[in-house]
Amino acid sequence: MNPVRSLLAALAILACARQPVQALDRPDVTFKVFQFPPDRIPRIDGDPSDWAMVPDDYAVGSDQLIDDSGEHGRPDPKEFSLRVKVGWVKGMNRLYFLYEADKASWDFAQPGLHNDTFEVVVDGDASGGPLIDKGHAEFWNGGHVGKDAAAPDDRISVDEAHWAIHGVQAQNYHIFTPAEGKDWCMAWGAPTWIKELPYANSATRYTFRPGEPGHLVLEFWITPFDYAGPEGPQRSVESVLRENKIIGLSWAVIDYGDASARTSHHFWNLSRHHTMYGDASELCAFRLMPLDPRFRKPIEAQWSWSVVDMDRRLVAFKDLSAGEVTSWKWDFGDGSTSTERNPVHQYAKPGNLVVILEVSGPAGSSRRSKVWDVQLR
Repeated sequence: MNPVRSLLAALAILACARQPVQALDRPDVTFKVFQFPPDRIPRIDGDPSDWAMVPDDYAVGSDQLIDDSGEHGRPDPKEFSLRVKVGWVKGMNRLYFLYEADKASWDFAQPGLHNDTFEVVVDGDASGGPLIDKGHAEFWNGGHVGKDAAAPDDRISVDEAHWAIHGVQAQNYHIFTPAEGKDWCMAWGAPTWIKELPYANSATRYTFRPGEPGHLVLEFWITPFDYAGPEGPQRSVESVLRENKIIGLSWAVIDYGDASARTSHHFWNLSRHHTMYGDASELCAFRLMPLDPRFRKPIEAQWSWSVVDMDRRLVAFKDLSAGEVTSWKWDFGDGSTSTERNPVHQYAKPGNLVVILEVSGPAGSSRRSKVWDVQLR
């Protein structure tokens, strides 16, 4: 292999394998991501009614936006206001967004980047660090914008740097508000496929024309990746979303003001740093919240299993039941039982098993059987 490409590959792997740096911005606040019940996943159609169940304290409004340049201050509610809610569904590695905004003059007539924009940056494992090529001195020989500058390696070209790291371990979406006659967003980086189904989807509702005031509703979901390579999804690694996990997330509003303007008029951020667009350590902390109590059953049996040693037919069972549970009864499907919460069982012979867990507590009892899920050779 070409030595430069070998170096790029090694550095890209190291960049994506970093341990969390715990350097997220705004340590005084942790924003919340609402967990939708699996039977009430929001439909991506531009109708916000699916989000009515999400409490108001999940909404992030214009009052949270910051202008770190000091040039513009906070948004004038008479000119621009927004509310953003973020959701997730347990068992699905997707982040759902509802963006609602009112603006005195919307600018979206041109086919390029000059378009009112909602820019979202996500780091699904909160590992932090630069996510654009210019942030990696070891990749880029034209300068350095990160915090800890180092001597750039002039053997690596700007193009090679782009394809090696830009958008790989954290992703940046320039979402056009609205997108008319163009893709719903620009995935800023090498893995442009992340904006397409089955990794993302969007819908927008509006009635205004360029230069007019009006209300915009944008619904979309995206898939965060711990690794998203330019070669396509075949080697990608989705960020695993689980309850109470902290992810890195932030957004910016790029407001072009008057429709005839040629340069951006405002740039507001949820982070205190507009450079969060290229540095995941400057994103904000968002917590994936548990299911709201109103959607939970008082008690519900659930469990998983994994093979510890197939040759010995040794299987570990894990209780995942919801509610207050005080007793467990396992039927392993071979005549053996256990009252442990998380037992390990050795089977004497192969087969397809019907395994049953019964749990009980102050709220009653519940049973969960899995038919032939446990398969041993």
